[in-house]
Amino acid sequence: MNHSHSNHGMSTSMDTASDPHADHQHHTTAMPGHDHSGMNMHMTFYFGYQHVELLFSGLTINTAGEMAGAFVAVFLLAMFYEGLKIGRESLLRKSQVSIRYNSMPLPGPNGTTLMETHKTVGQQMLSLPHLLQTVLHIVQVVVSYFLMLIFMTYNGYLCIAVAAGAGTGYFFFSWKKAVVVDITEHCH
Repeated sequence: MNHSHSNHGMSTSMDTASDPHADHQHHTTAMPGHDHSGMNMHMTFYFGYQHVELLFSGLTINTAGEMAGAFVAVFLLAMFYEGLKIGRESLLRKSQVSIRYNSMPLPGPNGTTLMETHKTVGQQMLSLPHLLQTVLHIVQVVVSYFLMLIFMTYNGYLCIAVAAGAGTGYFFFSWKKAVVVDITEHCH
């Protein structure tokens, strides 16, 4: 049943938009001004290699070969992300410029005096190492969001590439690293 008002047999979009009784069952998920030419945005995991948009609208996977290439590229990007995290941590340890040792006398048993020593590490804000850390942090954030957006395509092949690349990167880059919980970890 059509409740739209007519202007001499012609209906306008303003008529149906302003009519509270109009039939508004034509909902789309596309943003105004974006023509996706029949491409669907998947909301569940799927394994396919045709019409898969990867990060940018012009970067579309349409063949098995393109998916294989994308898999390798995403795998290497995830490995790079893990290497970047470990590299930044190593660089930070090497760039700590001022190390001070503060000793405090403490009363010990039987009237003796014990010396307790604390190590204080600092870094200058306006220094080349801190500037490099800042630039690398920006790169790390951008790469982590790219990996997250790739995973959010829900394409099974690309999700496996992200997970396998991150695992392989961790295996190769963090074997020397001390076990530390990183509370500044970005999402992947």
